[in-house]
Amino acid sequence: MLGRDYSDQVCSISRALEVVGERWTLLILRDVLLGRHRFDEFVESLGVTRTVLTGRLRHLVEEGVLERTAYQQRPERFEYHLTDKGHALMPVIAHLLWWGDRYYPEPAGPPRLLRHRHCGGLVRPGFTCGDCHAELAAGDIATETGPGWSARPLTRDHHSASDSSTASLRTPPAEQALGTSDHPRPRRPVSQKRVLRTKRGR
Repeated sequence: MLGRDYSDQVCSISRALEVVGERWTLLILRDVLLGRHRFDEFVESLGVTRTVLTGRLRHLVEEGVLERTAYQQRPERFEYHLTDKGHALMPVIAHLLWWGDRYYPEPAGPPRLLRHRHCGGLVRPGFTCGDCHAELAAGDIATETGPGWSARPLTRDHHSASDSSTASLRTPPAEQALGTSDHPRPRRPVSQKRVLRTKRGR
């Protein structure tokens, strides 16, 4: 089994990978950005085994990327929310999305789109709006399912010898916003609207 650390490397990239470089970790953070916060929601979305998921969540909490908050006492259950340190990874995840769209595209188009919440324009990799050219912060950006999502099979299983998990493609959260929800909705009609909840209680 491969170790988690890169003890012989003096490199900020290697230190970052020690926190977010394991399989499933970035997808867990993606799901938190999309409004999933509970253990069973991660299992349903990712198809990851409970043992692997428990380890990944524990590591992210220990590293201060996620915070764990009880939402039920009997039995005790928890939600997981991004800390400021976790929110700082949003541009990393967005750029991975664009990189995947460019170099490993779905034939029908991107499975997920990022839009400017005010005007509905597509977000460019420099975090500017493709329509109104405004510079965008996280709270100005919304996400929605794209044409590549509906064209894919509903499930696709991948078996891993390392963690014996099964990944499934399932119906994602619809559109959500990367930040607060006090902005007007985009004028351009977008199907399956929902605000992307990155803050507790949203």
